[in-house]
Amino acid sequence: MNYEAGKCDVAVIGAGHAGIEAALASARLGMKTLCFSINLDAVGNMPCNPAIGGTGKGHLVRELDALGGEMAKAADKTCIQYRMLNLGKGPAVHSLRAQADRREYQKYMKHALEKQENLRLIQSEIVEIGAEDGRVSFVRTATGATWRVKAAIVCTGTYLAGRTIIGEVVAEGGPDGMFAARRLSDSLRSLGLTLRRFKTGTPQRVNARSVDFSKMEPQPGDEEPVPFSFETTEPLKNQAVCYLTYTTEETHRIIRENLHRSPLFGGVIEGVGPRYCPSIEDKVVRFAEKKRHQLFVEPMGLGTEEVYIQGFSSSMPEEVQLKMLHSVIGLENAEIMRTAYAIEYDCVDPTELYATLESKKVRGLYGAGQFNGSSGYEEAAVQGFVAGVNAALKIKGEEPMIIGREEGYIGTLIDDLVTKGTNEPYRIMTSRSEYRLLHRQDNADIRLSHIGRRIGLVSEERHRAVLEKYALVERELKRLEETYIAPTEALGGLLVSLGTTAPQSGVSLADLIRRPQVGYNDLAPFDPCRPELSKAVREQVEIALKYSGYIEKQLKQVEDFKRMEARKLPEDIDYLSLEGLRTEARQKLQKMRPANIGQASRISGVSPADIAALMIHIEKRKQRL
Repeated sequence: MNYEAGKCDVAVIGAGHAGIEAALASARLGMKTLCFSINLDAVGNMPCNPAIGGTGKGHLVRELDALGGEMAKAADKTCIQYRMLNLGKGPAVHSLRAQADRREYQKYMKHALEKQENLRLIQSEIVEIGAEDGRVSFVRTATGATWRVKAAIVCTGTYLAGRTIIGEVVAEGGPDGMFAARRLSDSLRSLGLTLRRFKTGTPQRVNARSVDFSKMEPQPGDEEPVPFSFETTEPLKNQAVCYLTYTTEETHRIIRENLHRSPLFGGVIEGVGPRYCPSIEDKVVRFAEKKRHQLFVEPMGLGTEEVYIQGFSSSMPEEVQLKMLHSVIGLENAEIMRTAYAIEYDCVDPTELYATLESKKVRGLYGAGQFNGSSGYEEAAVQGFVAGVNAALKIKGEEPMIIGREEGYIGTLIDDLVTKGTNEPYRIMTSRSEYRLLHRQDNADIRLSHIGRRIGLVSEERHRAVLEKYALVERELKRLEETYIAPTEALGGLLVSLGTTAPQSGVSLADLIRRPQVGYNDLAPFDPCRPELSKAVREQVEIALKYSGYIEKQLKQVEDFKRMEARKLPEDIDYLSLEGLRTEARQKLQKMRPANIGQASRISGVSPADIAALMIHIEKRKQRL
């Protein structure tokens, strides 16, 4: 029997990384919010590697922090090893990654939800979302509780019609042996949403006691760890070491000889898997010429002996997995604690969503995370935040928060999903951004904190501190441009030792720092008026000088982009009737309903010639009006 349980503003379905940020953002914006989880022990779970950040992903975490999200703060409280990736490359691709203590991270996030005003955390499965007159009106639990709501945010992760696969053993279920969300898919289809099947997987967890780490390469953390959150001031401490090892030719032989038992190649797995995080059997087939693949052995936490074999995802039968594992260097006697598995799940076609992450088919229905076709904790978290904020803003009758791709990686991620769609689990990468030199992780605060302040999730005090930080940057840049030093033997000696030439006449400190070989700190002995500045300010100064030409070029590109985005398209336009456009373009535009010319130009199948014809039509329409 169903019963009326009560009313709220926003219902968040799922309490993974997307659901957490959605619920916190909604509640912090004053909405009466319910957050449902099939099992409260799964709140904030990391069913794959308990790590935060990585290439491109670290940028997302920093941007989320600048907007007022929670993930960066949780990471800084619970991570046990920090490493800055890509330091051998330019600052655009520097990306922070940290290994988290899995259970401590869950504990932090669950408590954050529990103590948040306006928020109730409830263990229950949502089996139905109801709508009236095309708008969300209620959510219903498996126990019959009917909650009247104004908005619902679907953050179901890999639970939605989840199916786990280990060789020939196929079972209905979610990650880590949890129940799957079985009935919600039918409800979503009845609302008109188009669902697809995606797949992901995870490797074995083994007991560290059975691992021979002496055969592996240690991967220590950074000497001076950098935090994720701009607000973290206390020093961070690396408390764990990760290790690098490799598969062997024997590993590959075992895999090849058992491909007939692989669900991936035998047709058992129907869902599309992630291209950039393939299973080990997929890698062995696709890269047949490679004699070995890297594997990282990483701890699950400080209070457990479980370690994670990064790069060894598999859906092979358990006995085959054991043989594969024992052929790896240092894992010859490894004891499996959790068998690797693949998991299939339902997700929506993200082109059915607006940039606010609201459904185009049902008002008040939002999606976030793996439900939207993405992969990764960080991708999920930022989408959850955007969905939570926009659900709250819409209920309050305020303008939505839409982050453009010219503003950051969050904008790139969402624009890619809702404009281009995806045929596989989407992962953010620095190469996806046209403006990656502008969208560095180090300057996320100045790029986005003003948006967090506008929506009410960043305090005036914090925003003022950001402005003061960059005022110091500008002041120091001006001083360096105006400060000249004479050529001396000592200066010449330093520059030659750094691999560059000695100046023949007076030169500004700014021009010296512009040289690739010279850093801001190198010139300290020749700069007696140098002010005391924080490491973060010094970093911004150096980047601004060294990359000024490239930054200026990208800023001009952003202005061109904004002009295209400013050319709005009428909501009532009938693309199917337009002449001069190819049939594919008319069909794609009719389905996608882009908001502006810029968005239309990024739709797959719409050519520059189609855009030119579309712009001519818009101009003619304006003249008729």
